[in-house]
Amino acid sequence: MDQVFEFKPDTKQFIRKQYDLDKQERIEEAIIILRDWLNKQAHMVRKEYSNEYLEKIIIHSKGSVERAKMKLDKIATYRSLLPQFFEPLSDPAKLPMLDNVLSGFLPKLTKDHYRVFMMKILTKKFETGFFDYYRYFVMICEYLLAQDYCNGILVVIDYTETKIVEVIKAINIMEMHQGVAIIMDGFGMRIKGIHIITQSKAIDTLITLFKQVLSAKVAERIQVHFSVDDLQEYIPKEILPRDYGGQAKSLSEFACVLKSTIGSENNMKYLKEMQNARIDENYRREDKLNDQYLGIPGSFRKLNVD
Repeated sequence: MDQVFEFKPDTKQFIRKQYDLDKQERIEEAIIILRDWLNKQAHMVRKEYSNEYLEKIIIHSKGSVERAKMKLDKIATYRSLLPQFFEPLSDPAKLPMLDNVLSGFLPKLTKDHYRVFMMKILTKKFETGFFDYYRYFVMICEYLLAQDYCNGILVVIDYTETKIVEVIKAINIMEMHQGVAIIMDGFGMRIKGIHIITQSKAIDTLITLFKQVLSAKVAERIQVHFSVDDLQEYIPKEILPRDYGGQAKSLSEFACVLKSTIGSENNMKYLKEMQNARIDENYRREDKLNDQYLGIPGSFRKLNVD
């Protein structure tokens, strides 16, 4: 049984219905079309995916098979062009960075079937930057796509115990561009909202950096709160951690569950297998790659992901 995610009895049907895929034959037909296309793509190294995986790609693509084709192609391309982000951390539970940056999913979905991801930064110094955290988050995205079924993600970032000026100093803008490109453009993560908790005046500078890598649509969904109490206006109390005024376990406990799950033997084996879900560049024109994928090696452009 998955310890990270819980689902409502009607989650799958609710989400399918939004994209006119609530009849079983409709989703089966979409999967067949996508699989048939995939089998004809000479540049795609891996062609075998479960029906469940392909369905989630279609759902992430708002029911569009054409967009699903693009998503499969994009994430495979990112695995080839930026392999350093896809190299799994050997033991996330022992990584010092993850003791200083608590990250966890709230198991219960919101009433509209959104998943809540919470992050709290505990340290005031960042000696090694954030690259290992980007790698960890890519591992999370692989797990999310394989195991979750939700309407999108609500992100909560708690900066109350850190110095935002130090966070800004530690950001490598190219790494952040590339990491966000993989997460948003590659995995197609759909962000419903970003809730930041801080009283620091430096938050405006950090948000300016975020706006360099997010689409205008996603950037508009950033909200800053001075108190954790404000979260209850957006996230039900029964699913919030108890250290945020909620009724669930603490964020620290959720973070531990996620680390142990991501670092489990079965999941690490899966991550290694997915490293092969890349492209063979010999079958793709180099100029097409340069034009299509941001900043690799051409200039970055903003992501348009909703």
